Amino acid sequence: MGRSDYNKDRKSSGKDNGGTRKRNFTGSGKPKSTQKPSDPNSIRLNKYVANSGVCSRREADVFIAAGSVTVNGKVVSEMGYKVKLDDVVKFDGRHLNPEKREYVLLNKPKDFSTTVRNEHGKRNVAGLISSASKATLLPVDKMAKASTGLLLFTNDKELTRRLLNPKNGLRKIYHVELSKALSPADLKKIQDGLAIDEKVVNVHDISYVDNAPKNQVGIELFSSRSNIVTKIFEHLGYEVAKLDRVVYGGLTKKDLPRGHWRYLTKQEVVNLGMVN
Repeated sequence: MGRSDYNKDRKSSGKDNGGTRKRNFTGSGKPKSTQKPSDPNSIRLNKYVANSGVCSRREADVFIAAGSVTVNGKVVSEMGYKVKLDDVVKFDGRHLNPEKREYVLLNKPKDFSTTVRNEHGKRNVAGLISSASKATLLPVDKMAKASTGLLLFTNDKELTRRLLNPKNGLRKIYHVELSKALSPADLKKIQDGLAIDEKVVNVHDISYVDNAPKNQVGIELFSSRSNIVTKIFEHLGYEVAKLDRVVYGGLTKKDLPRGHWRYLTKQEVVNLGMVN
């Protein structure tokens, strides 16, 4: 073995001029880690922003660098900055929630309550979507227990406020079955607009259902008022036997059987967010 080979052999074995290399060991004989344990209560700012549904993590880096994000009132442009979950983080002045936003559409069956409070022994819509998410998803609006049809659930509070804002018209279509035939005169009154609770309800369209008795009508409106369809017909002396919401915004019941749910697509979420 030549001298150069001898030196290579000593280096590969960890020896250096008769000594040994210094290595950090723990008492167990394992190399000591130089990394600090991660704080479970903190998260990288770009991930926080991305989890809030504003943009991707890569895009979040760009916005952070541009000064669009504040933490507890101060602009943070540092890459890799970590925030705590109770910090107040805002994007262009808008308060962010790091919980992943989820959207679930249910075709509600009859006799299920939409109230948030726990009703002991009563069937609630929350149970029908319990497997959809670990997050707490709440219905955007309320429906009577006897009513059926489309009901949207989400933890996106900003979208919920937008959809419920009376100024933001959200298209809804209902299939209504009445206890008796709707007279043409009353149909005309609804078309012209009725004053319910001292406020006029403007119906976009109402007509008899094709090839069905005259006690079945379709009604389209943009009102966000609670139970407004039932109130319209009760105001004219009709009892609503069945009420089925068949369109909500741009969402329909296509391929969604009664009692089943599905996730909204990204495009559907975008479309809902574009409501006036």
